[in-house]
Amino acid sequence: MNISNQEKADILVQALPYIQRYNGKILVVKFGGNAMTSVEQKISTMRDLVLLAQVGIKVVLVHGGGPEIDSVLEKMHVETKRINGLRVTDDEQMSVVQMVLAGKVNKDLVASVETAGGMALGLCGVDGGMIKAKVKDPELGYVGDIVSVNTKPILDALNAGYIPVISTIGYDQSGKVYNINADTAASRIAGELKAHSLINMTATKGVLRDAKDESTLITKIKVEEVPALRESGIISGGMIPKVECCVEAVELGVENVFIIDGRVPHAILIEVLSDEGIGTLFCK
Repeated sequence: MNISNQEKADILVQALPYIQRYNGKILVVKFGGNAMTSVEQKISTMRDLVLLAQVGIKVVLVHGGGPEIDSVLEKMHVETKRINGLRVTDDEQMSVVQMVLAGKVNKDLVASVETAGGMALGLCGVDGGMIKAKVKDPELGYVGDIVSVNTKPILDALNAGYIPVISTIGYDQSGKVYNINADTAASRIAGELKAHSLINMTATKGVLRDAKDESTLITKIKVEEVPALRESGIISGGMIPKVECCVEAVELGVENVFIIDGRVPHAILIEVLSDEGIGTLFCK
């Protein structure tokens, strides 16, 4: 598509109020495992994050990596078992989770940010005592609930000009490591940072009134409306934990929380730098 220089200038001017609104503010982005499956989309998203950082927005990236973990476990002929959507993680699987999340996935994302001209620092929840955790449910093994979040390593990275890229592994007082749900970690981190916004990039358009009809997207939900939406069945299945995390972030003080479709090219720029929006906004 050919765009004239005048049109390019107009686009930049139209984005100015949104850049000013976010300038100096913290934006936490949760990049979901399913939204990361396309290499092209991953590279495009990292470029978008670099652009946002370049215009003065303090970007924090929290990532999952479920499909990559499943792929490695399958190659090792290790069966994956889930209870209520959560991976049962024994000692052997936790070693793989740690290797894949804090290793390959994290460093691939860091490399993508750096390749796009940005500065990134790969971290996991163990670094700097960032995420303290405890056993969520003995049946799930090494799956953790967050006890506390130390934001100092994240703020230090931001203040040094880096985009912190965080894999969601926590640990307890005895040094045992735990797999933390990325949606949960992103919400808690955003809340502890008092972030301006949290954007959950997933493989779904947002909350739909009719799960089979994407034209029924609900563009704005007040947190007090959530119980009724759950009771009516509009929020159901795998969307329930995602929405719960969004509600938690709002209650922790995050001004705007979004679920957007990470498969849409430049979805994050559309959401941040325009009034158009493409997902569901949660607010008080």
